[in-house]
Amino acid sequence: MPEHVGSIGLRQHRGVVAALRSGFAFVDLDTGDVRKLFRPMLGQPDIRFNDGRCDRRGRFWAGTLHEKRHPGAAALYRLDPDGCCQEMLGGATVSNGIAWSPDDRTMYFADSWTHTIYSFDFDLNDGTLGNRRIFAKLPASSGVPDGATVDSEGFLWSANFDGGCITRYAPDGRVARIIPMPVRRPTSCAFGGEDLSILYVTSASLDLTDQQRVVATLAGGLFAVDVGVKGLPEPRFAG
Repeated sequence: MPEHVGSIGLRQHRGVVAALRSGFAFVDLDTGDVRKLFRPMLGQPDIRFNDGRCDRRGRFWAGTLHEKRHPGAAALYRLDPDGCCQEMLGGATVSNGIAWSPDDRTMYFADSWTHTIYSFDFDLNDGTLGNRRIFAKLPASSGVPDGATVDSEGFLWSANFDGGCITRYAPDGRVARIIPMPVRRPTSCAFGGEDLSILYVTSASLDLTDQQRVVATLAGGLFAVDVGVKGLPEPRFAG
């Protein structure tokens, strides 16, 4: 790939839509062709795109992060199937955890730098969000909220980076379950398998010293967890 890849979403017809370091692109997985689209971070060396996901109208949402952690320098963007792109939210530092409730009335978004998961009122038809409020605030001992997904019962699953666990939150924000992981830095989670009953969890070995890697032999691994609840089908980009 020509740039760092922050996140991808499957397209309805072929290939994926990707949030590269500088902006959005279509990637043909058969030929390797990369067609760059809107690039709002071009020429900004300390900001790159990070987490992203498609909503159920086929729009791709992706947020940025500031690598030197300047507060409020990052934002959340929406790429529409017709190729139009706009900034939907500013004032973030490390964008993560984009997800939607099963009824599409609530959108979740995490700013890892502030240890906070937010929820918004979401209008699926217009692709707009409002009424931001704090959904969950993590104590420092629990790590930071990273990638997330929502199950069929409307509970949010969030990876606790540097917290060594996955947390399941009820729709009202209370902690419903905590699953310890054999790694310190789980990064994201998504449901898969034939009936979407397996929670797949990614992890990072980022910034570990050689000594830490000797102990943390599973860091950077992919894990499959039977959590006793099913997920939802992942939407595809409509363009």
